[in-house]
Amino acid sequence: MTALPTVPPTTRPASRPAPATGPFTGAVAAEWTKLWSVRSTWWTVLAAALTMAATTAQLAIYAVNANTDDDPAVGPGIVGVGEIVTGSLELTQYVVLALGLFAITSEYATGTIRTTLRCTPSRSRVLLAKAVVVGVVTFLVGLLLGGIGAAVARPVLGEWGRAPLGGTVRDVVASAAYLALVGVLALGLAAALRGAVLTLTVLFALLMIVPLSLQEPGITVLTRIADAFPGVAGNHFLGGDRDPYPAVVGLLLLAGWAAAALAVGRWALARRDA
Repeated sequence: MTALPTVPPTTRPASRPAPATGPFTGAVAAEWTKLWSVRSTWWTVLAAALTMAATTAQLAIYAVNANTDDDPAVGPGIVGVGEIVTGSLELTQYVVLALGLFAITSEYATGTIRTTLRCTPSRSRVLLAKAVVVGVVTFLVGLLLGGIGAAVARPVLGEWGRAPLGGTVRDVVASAAYLALVGVLALGLAAALRGAVLTLTVLFALLMIVPLSLQEPGITVLTRIADAFPGVAGNHFLGGDRDPYPAVVGLLLLAGWAAAALAVGRWALARRDA
């Protein structure tokens, strides 16, 4: 009797274990992918880099011209590169905060916010994941912009500039922290207001228009109120001021504004339909 050939058992590929990531980690990964997969993010970073380079060059030229002017009363003397970098944020921040603003307003505009909320039903988790991604990205972009600003300002300042390593690095990191908090502030307001133009208008008012209107000479009460606004508090932090409060208080005030904006955005996101 002929033995039947034995057929080897079918070998199945070993199944890979599912990635051990929690729901929040997955939400952060999804938001990170979404942010970097759109061209607007890259264009915003490029626009911010060009704005930073142009602004730092302009401020450095102003400092050199002031020192070489015939009127000795306007000469600021030796200027730190870090001061030029932090001073350039007054304009550059309005480009960078678009990263936080468009992280959610673009989804409302295209309707993809519905898909986001289907994939991650917890609205708190969605907004917190967006905040983490926006904060990290704007901080990294801030470091890049600070390096660009220092690289541009130092040769333009020439003999009228100084760039101690420790002080310059500190100013660059402080600039990045400021931009990260402003980006999260923009995200929170955008979650509440949903429109890019309206959010940008409110941000412009909070960061510049209202504080400038309150800072009337000789009216101390109004000036102190202006000191509590996010833009002014951030400037006190960047400048390392001690008056009217220490620089760390300015950082905490700005962080408080960002947290409050996120709370308002979370409330609006939970109350209204997508």
